[in-house]
Amino acid sequence: MIDLLVVGGGPAGLATAVHAALAGLEAVVIEPRSTPVDKACGEGVMPSGVRALSALGLDIPPGHPLRGIRYVRGLHRAQAPFHDGPGLGLRRTELHAALARRAQETGVRIVTGRVGEVEQDGDSVTAAGLRARWLVAADGLRSPVRHRLGLDLPDRRPRRYGQRRHYRVKPWTDFVEVHWSTAGEAYVTPVAADLVGVAVLSTARRGYDDHLAAFPELRARLAGPPANAVRGAGPLRQRVLRRSAGRVLLVGDAAGYVDALTGEGIALALASAEAAVACLRAGRPQDYEGRWRKLTRRHRLLTEGLLRFSGHAAGARLVVPAAARMPSVFAAAVRALQ
Repeated sequence: MIDLLVVGGGPAGLATAVHAALAGLEAVVIEPRSTPVDKACGEGVMPSGVRALSALGLDIPPGHPLRGIRYVRGLHRAQAPFHDGPGLGLRRTELHAALARRAQETGVRIVTGRVGEVEQDGDSVTAAGLRARWLVAADGLRSPVRHRLGLDLPDRRPRRYGQRRHYRVKPWTDFVEVHWSTAGEAYVTPVAADLVGVAVLSTARRGYDDHLAAFPELRARLAGPPANAVRGAGPLRQRVLRRSAGRVLLVGDAAGYVDALTGEGIALALASAEAAVACLRAGRPQDYEGRWRKLTRRHRLLTEGLLRFSGHAAGARLVVPAAARMPSVFAAAVRALQ
């Protein structure tokens, strides 16, 4: 019997499998797509995420160093550097490929396939014809495993969606820039010496170029044709009843998601992967819910607060001026998230 079956071969699932392999567990990953898989991701890895990748023994691609976070609205600017080392702007495909190589190095077996029903008893869980002691679902925002286990919760608030495209321009900053408007935000992440990713987040359902028109200063910097097509994701917020059901644990976006507003998706996915494996190795899966809540508490509180404030036009207009007038508060918020 397999020790750990991981559903989903994205960064969260591969990190879970590598942690398991390093702990001496046999890990198998089920993933229907071939590696690497692109996704509408902001592609900024917080300093804690960079450290987590290093702890996996990963040969981290160079990407583009990130020095901190900058908020922009009109003439107003607020920025704060990271204090625990640099972050990293890195193409999602390069990160995924590097994690897949590390999984192969550590003996993780990757099976091409899809998971239908998940059956479990007191000693094992079975999915896709494979039987394991434990199963980790790392199958994304709209996790089919989570849905089948009845762990989804409804959310009646306005839904937010994200879209991302790359531009072949030289980065003009080593900060992640967040441009604000009353309709949403645009995130600029340098990912290479000649490439930036620009993601737009909003409750408004319209085309990428229409969203970008709300940021004329940013659009003027993006001269020339885009480097690739637009990719979308959402709805971003996913409410989850709990992070475990019997011998199944939820990791990464499948475990619940507030918003991409603070850019911690990859770092939190890596942290939850490590926590899940630690709980399983100790034979205490019941501890995972508390560990997950503790790991994500600051992110959830800060992101929820910022979303509620900026969800109104008056609040959205005040975010950057307020951050500029209170640089110590803004710096403390950035420190809390890194």
